[in-house]
Amino acid sequence: MRTLAGALMGVVTGLIASAGSVPAAAQQAVSIESRFAQANGVRLHYLIAGKGNPVFLLHGYAQNSHMWRPLIAALAKTNTVIAPDLRGFGQSDKPAQGYDKKTMAQDIHALAQGLGYRRVRVAGHDIGLMVAYAYAAQHPNDVERVVLMDAFLPGVGDWTKVWLLRDLWHFHFYGEVPLKLVAGRERIYFEHFWNDFAADPKKSVSEADRRSYAKAYAQPGAMRAGFEVFKAFEQDSKDFAAFAQTRLTMPMLVLSGEMAGGQFLIDQARVVDSNVEGVIVKGSGHWLIDEAPEQVIPKLVAFLAG
Repeated sequence: MRTLAGALMGVVTGLIASAGSVPAAAQQAVSIESRFAQANGVRLHYLIAGKGNPVFLLHGYAQNSHMWRPLIAALAKTNTVIAPDLRGFGQSDKPAQGYDKKTMAQDIHALAQGLGYRRVRVAGHDIGLMVAYAYAAQHPNDVERVVLMDAFLPGVGDWTKVWLLRDLWHFHFYGEVPLKLVAGRERIYFEHFWNDFAADPKKSVSEADRRSYAKAYAQPGAMRAGFEVFKAFEQDSKDFAAFAQTRLTMPMLVLSGEMAGGQFLIDQARVVDSNVEGVIVKGSGHWLIDEAPEQVIPKLVAFLAG
């Protein structure tokens, strides 16, 4: 495995954390640039690599754009891959408002347009899948295909009984007191997600990545921004119920962990899109790329490279 020592500032090397756990085709290092752009009134940080048709990868909660590095290493061989830090996350701006997924999708659409990409392919995990769906629903002519990965769509079907709602407390965990409780204890808070949402905590998010994410969320304003994405679910449910009245037709791939969301997201997707392929990722919990890269990465490359 190559070392990162001596790499130029702003350019990093995408590596696979565990060479034995992913396909050989994904084990090569690729050059990934770290860039910034103004989009929809916010400054977004994003990773970019490769050449070819553009693919946007949208991360979820308790992670940021870093989560996509194993996929970027494989997908950048055939595509231009852009992995932004969503509004409020990672190195992107953390404004006071705009955490409804409709607005967050407008950020990404503005980023795509600013980079000169009209027609794109979009994949999202967790909160990112909500943003991906909102992107496709608002701009169906600009999206060639879309991937939704293990969470749910607020406002679609019987969403209030989804598996993750066994932890309903964290969807309402926002405000002054919660912020004070987690200040300086970000990692303790996130361990709940990384461990309890995994099929096996020992095969979940890596130790190095946990340290990286905890540090990122300890930045000023980051935890408040993260809480805001949950606070916005009430608005999201209204927006998504309206979006669902017009069914999408582009190819949609849904990946859901056998030990996490299971069939639920696949059933929701078939309500909002007429061309859905649903896949249950065997033996995996919520953290699909971390827990089951050998199943997930080849499937994503095949679908997104198209």
